[in-house]
Amino acid sequence: MQTHLAPEFKDTRDGQAAEAILRKCVHCGFCTATCPTYQLLGDELDGPRGRIYLMKQVLEGAPVTRSTQLHLDRCLTCRNCETTCPSGVEYGHLVDIGRKIVEERVERPLKERSVRWLLKEGLTSPLFGPAMKMGQMVRPLLPAALKNKVPAASGPRAHQWPTRSHPRKVLMLLGCVQPAMMPNVNSATARVLDAAGIQTLVADGAGCCGAVRTHLNDAEGGLNDARRNIDAWWPLVDGLTSDGKVEAIVMNASGCGLAVKEYGHALAHDSAYADKARRVSELTRDLSELLPDLATALKGKLRQAGARKLAFHPPCTLQHGQQLRGGVEVHLNALGFDVSVASNESHLCCGSAGTYSVLQPELAYQLRDRKLGNLAPLQAQTIISANVGCIQHLQSGTATPVKHWVEVLDEAL
Repeated sequence: MQTHLAPEFKDTRDGQAAEAILRKCVHCGFCTATCPTYQLLGDELDGPRGRIYLMKQVLEGAPVTRSTQLHLDRCLTCRNCETTCPSGVEYGHLVDIGRKIVEERVERPLKERSVRWLLKEGLTSPLFGPAMKMGQMVRPLLPAALKNKVPAASGPRAHQWPTRSHPRKVLMLLGCVQPAMMPNVNSATARVLDAAGIQTLVADGAGCCGAVRTHLNDAEGGLNDARRNIDAWWPLVDGLTSDGKVEAIVMNASGCGLAVKEYGHALAHDSAYADKARRVSELTRDLSELLPDLATALKGKLRQAGARKLAFHPPCTLQHGQQLRGGVEVHLNALGFDVSVASNESHLCCGSAGTYSVLQPELAYQLRDRKLGNLAPLQAQTIISANVGCIQHLQSGTATPVKHWVEVLDEAL
């Protein structure tokens, strides 16, 4: 594919990276068959191939329009297209570059700018927790659109953290919204790891993984989040404290896991952080990657593991972003659980996609209902997933309980 970058992009880092990615694309169209927005809208410009055309035009100096921005906004960044692409096009990195350039050249309406600012600053603020508690107190009175974003309050077990020390230690990122929205996911993770002889440590200075700001086109803000986390984790990564070195940095939200695994790529040109970022990315594991170890350690300790029929929705950030497929259901079934995956469209996004369900609610709810429709034939008593956004988004459309898979494992102990 021939690309002739405009002079203002030709010698920039973003321009060179985009050109390298664009060269791989042969425009075969395989990606359109698995793109959620193309499946809904049937518009070539709302599929990866069309968006690549738009970004190529921008990089070659064509005028950037509001229409270009809207088509890029509709992308879920689910990376389904990367799984499908026979040429290995890194679409996720390309769309980050494209959005950044378009954001600099097309001014959004005031209302859009305000909503995006509130999401970017609000979700990552220390005030998010108290605001969520207030929302949970008045949840029955909230309009449906807000109630969908406010889960019911958690029980006391959500705040029970194991206190035993173990020779094996891991770091865990609590996340920005998860401690307030679903605190039991973090404590259940710590309890399950404790039962397997692994101690969970948390670095107080760590916060949002950076995905919220990055996906809202604040690339520098996302990088600063990454730098702050690296600084907070480094003493435990390098064994500079009395706790010694951790063997892994564990993520129980697959969206955060993908973001942290890409710190090495994102900060490769930052001389002060490149080596540390690469090391952090190498140490990062999605919680599901520990399942082989957990399955061995927990065998014989579980009670009534198969008492409920479970349906697993694999998040896009897990199966497409991190390229981790099959592990959760395989290992849970080996432990005696009864877990199935939808036979139709299990690869498609549920529509949550970070802040997407707030910014693109019409498309997000269509995808949610489509996902729940494909899960319905499984007749599961509980739906399980691996990312806080997916869990809350799916729960807003069904009376069937939706949980993180580690919560179900914790309950069986």
